[in-house]
Amino acid sequence: MTVNMDDGTPRVVVGVDGSPASREALRWAVRHARLTGATVDAVGVYDVPGATGWSAPPVDAAFDEEQARQALTEELEGVLAEIGDVPLVENLVRGTPAKILIEAARGAELLVVGSRGRGGFASLLLGSVSQQCAVHAPCPVVIVRPDGDATGAGGDSA
Repeated sequence: MTVNMDDGTPRVVVGVDGSPASREALRWAVRHARLTGATVDAVGVYDVPGATGWSAPPVDAAFDEEQARQALTEELEGVLAEIGDVPLVENLVRGTPAKILIEAARGAELLVVGSRGRGGFASLLLGSVSQQCAVHAPCPVVIVRPDGDATGAGGDSA
């Protein structure tokens, strides 16, 4: 799986999962891309329950992918309608979110993620995906909270 585009244009990779923090991260990434002339590489990650070894009811993988693609497209269109258009590449990848985002960030100017995704531990200040990205990403990471505040990790951020 490769979501990298290496045509010389700066890239800002942003993780999109439908959570409030993800929407703010996408808004932040679009604004930054507009200021720097970068392309936004929006990456949505989905997984099929039971595909990684734990027991789950039978699922239709194609249906799950289509639902994930529709949700990603709707979120991107909603944010772009709010704050304007920038060059954008939409990527939907099946797998583990942190691993996919870290891989997608190779060669990027920035990786932007929300502080908390849709995981079940709302009391945590930082989600496991954003924490893994901050530690392992090959570029600076900006972590955006649902209230729009951003903190940088691994380098300077806007």
